[in-house]
Amino acid sequence: MTRLLIANRGEIACRIIHAARKLGLRTVSVFSEADWELPHVALADQSVCLGPAAARESYLDAERLIAAAKETGCTLVHPGYGFLSENAAFARRCEEAGLTFVGPSADHIELMGDKQNARDAAIAAGVPVLPGSGRLGTDEGEIAEQGRQIGYPLLVKATAGGGGQGMQRVETAEKLLSTVTRTRDFAKRVFGDGSVYLERCLTGARHVEVQVFGLGPRGALHCFERDCSLQRRHQKVIEEAPAPDLPDELRARMTEASRNLATSLGYRGAGTVEYLFEPASGEFFFLEMNTRIQVEHPVTEAITGLDLVAAQLRLALDPDSDPLPSQQDISATGASIEARVYAENPEKRFLPSPGRIDALELPQVEGVTYHSGYVAGNEVTVHYDPMILKVVASGADREAARKRLLEALGGMVLTGVTNNARFLSDLLENEAFVRARFDTGTIAASKAG
Repeated sequence: MTRLLIANRGEIACRIIHAARKLGLRTVSVFSEADWELPHVALADQSVCLGPAAARESYLDAERLIAAAKETGCTLVHPGYGFLSENAAFARRCEEAGLTFVGPSADHIELMGDKQNARDAAIAAGVPVLPGSGRLGTDEGEIAEQGRQIGYPLLVKATAGGGGQGMQRVETAEKLLSTVTRTRDFAKRVFGDGSVYLERCLTGARHVEVQVFGLGPRGALHCFERDCSLQRRHQKVIEEAPAPDLPDELRARMTEASRNLATSLGYRGAGTVEYLFEPASGEFFFLEMNTRIQVEHPVTEAITGLDLVAAQLRLALDPDSDPLPSQQDISATGASIEARVYAENPEKRFLPSPGRIDALELPQVEGVTYHSGYVAGNEVTVHYDPMILKVVASGADREAARKRLLEALGGMVLTGVTNNARFLSDLLENEAFVRARFDTGTIAASKAG
C-alpha cells in the first residue's frame, strides 16, 4: 500500500490521516519528544519520533523528516500548514529524495513566498493591487518620495514576511526612514532577507480570501471565498464562508481574478488568494497567496461538500486526475463559521497560556464539528502554536450557523488552561459581528476600548 508521511502535528495531522484513510493510504505520523501523547501519534498506522521539543530540532528539520519518510517506506509527504509547508527548499529536498511533496512546485512556493514577486505576478495576471513602491533601494530621498506618492498611512513590509511578521504601519513621513531601517533589520534577522517595500495601508478593510485549486497546465478552479477579518495580532480567530454582505458581482470578479492568477502560473494543488476588501468603495486588492491548505479550509468544505485534503492527495497520486468536479459543478449552499480555540489569555494581550488540559468535553450540537489536536490530559507546551481545537458550525444561513457555534462554545468544558472560548462567544454576540459590520481592526479597537 502507498504510504504517506505527515510532516506536521496536532489537528492538521489528524485531518490528513482521516483523508488518507478514505483513499486507502497507510499513514506515518511524526512527533517531537514533547508530543508523544498527542492523538495524531496513535491515530496513524505508524509513528516516528523526530527528536527534541524545539521545532528546529524536530518539525523544522527537513533532513530528519525525509529520513523518517525513507525509513518507513513512504512515497508521499504532506506538510499540512505552518512549519515547512511553504518552504521551497523542503519541497525541493523531497523531490531530490524521490518523494512526492503534496503541494505546489517548489518554484511556485518560492515565487509566492516573496511578497514583492507575488505582487508582480498578480499585476501580470490582471489582479488589482494596492499602490506600492517595489523593492526599496538605499537612497533615502527616493524612499521619502515614494512614501509621499503612496500617501499615509502606509505599510513597510518585508518581502519574505508573513502572518503579520515583518510589517510596520507608518502614520507620518517623519517616521518612514526609521521604520524602514527597523523593518529591514528585523527581516534580515528573522527571514534571512532584509528587502522591504512600501504599500498603501487601508483602514476599515475586510480580509476576504478565495480558495483555489490548480491543475497545472489544465487550468485552475475556485471554491468560493471566506471572510477572515476577525484577527488578533494579525492572526485569524473567526472565519466564515461565504463572506457576508459581498455583492454577487464583486464575488464573481474576485473569484475569477483568483482563478486567473492560479491559471497564469500553471499552479498545481490547493492555494488561497488573499485580498483586502474596502466596503466603502467596493474595491478589492491582492494581499498575498498562500501555497498550502489553510487552517480555515473546513468552512469551504462545509458549504461546497468538497474534501480539499483528499483532493490534494488524489492529485499527488495522479497529476492527470480530476480530483474535484468541474467549475460549473462546484456550488455553495448555506453558511459555515469556524472559531479557533486557543490556550491564551485575551485579557493579557492574547499571550499564550500553556499548561495541562484537565478536561475537554465537546457537546453534540447539530451542524457542529470539532477539529482537535488534543484530548484531556495532554499538555499545551510553549514550543508550538497554542491552538487547541477548531469549532466549525454550519447551517442553512449565517444566523443559524452563528447560533449553533454559540451553543457549542457555551456547552464546551475546557479546564486546566486559560483559553479564549468566552472571548469567542462575546465576539459572536457582538452587534458588529451579527450585522456583519466588522473589519480587520475590530478586535484591536474593542480591546483598546
